[in-house]
Amino acid sequence: MTVSQSDHQSGGARNQMSQCSTSSDFKQSALPFVASYAVSNPQDGNLATPINSSKFTRWFINQLPAYRQGVSSFQRGLQVGLSHGFWLLGPFVVLGPLRDTHLALFAGLLATIGTIVIATLAIAIYAESMPSPPIATLTTPNPPTDLDAPQGWLAMARGFLFGGTAGAIFAAVLLLLFRL
Repeated sequence: MTVSQSDHQSGGARNQMSQCSTSSDFKQSALPFVASYAVSNPQDGNLATPINSSKFTRWFINQLPAYRQGVSSFQRGLQVGLSHGFWLLGPFVVLGPLRDTHLALFAGLLATIGTIVIATLAIAIYAESMPSPPIATLTTPNPPTDLDAPQGWLAMARGFLFGGTAGAIFAAVLLLLFRL
């Protein structure tokens, strides 16, 4: 086979691929009854699957602090920070370098607060980068509007710092009281 013959054959294959790779052909043939496009553009990558389009999943996702309606940015950060501060303490106490000493709880508390401060700085830096506003998806049709501006993200960072520190202190007090 010569070079011109292989070019001609590959060109023919490309023409066949381009003729049958339209979005409507692909939409009809790809994974019937399992996934379909949530939007009309298949290159968007937003598929409607039985998992993300179920009523339970949409309800559950929309009840998380990040997407709940009627919650301010500070309250979003406070709720997320409380949970992160609460669960981050355990691994630092149990797996930290001072785990076998009487200072394990104190060292774990300081490490947790340090991690919360680093995460707060990351949120603040992200806020200063002028992020694009949240987009509506199949799972979250009404994204929060208070995170459209850097002020909303900075308020969330303040709430995260306060909530994370409070969650870590609360977990430390529980560990201290119950000696687990």
